[in-house]
Amino acid sequence: MPRYGFGMRGTIAGTNLRAMMSLYAVASIGGRLREVGVFNTTSTALAIALARLTNATGVGAGQAEGEYDENAPPASCTIFAGHTADSAVGQILKQATLGAAVGSGIIWTFGENGILIQPGTANGIGIIVPTGTGQICDLYFDWDE
Repeated sequence: MPRYGFGMRGTIAGTNLRAMMSLYAVASIGGRLREVGVFNTTSTALAIALARLTNATGVGAGQAEGEYDENAPPASCTIFAGHTADSAVGQILKQATLGAAVGSGIIWTFGENGILIQPGTANGIGIIVPTGTGQICDLYFDWDE
């Protein structure tokens, strides 16, 4: 399975229903999320969560994902910048508080099998702010297809 990655500075602060960044499967291809990193760019603490998203409503702009192996085919799954409308948030998989300091962050890794994102255009995973006020963050996802 080829590995892909993408990192960015968020385009929105995020809410409990609007992801700062998300990764969605396509109709015939899913993915396995391997690692997620989120880092604060402000001096205000915030809560973040990794959540399953169960529709693709209001996804932000599609991004240019990168291959770890330059000989791999282009990624099929799509990274989206900050959502422009509320999504349907499903299961919260991880949650953490980022400290009130620039660079405070967390890296989540998901072991041998990763977190499966089933094929289907409504199947995604994203970083949300489950409670409180969102901040702009630096974010990255690594996944296999």
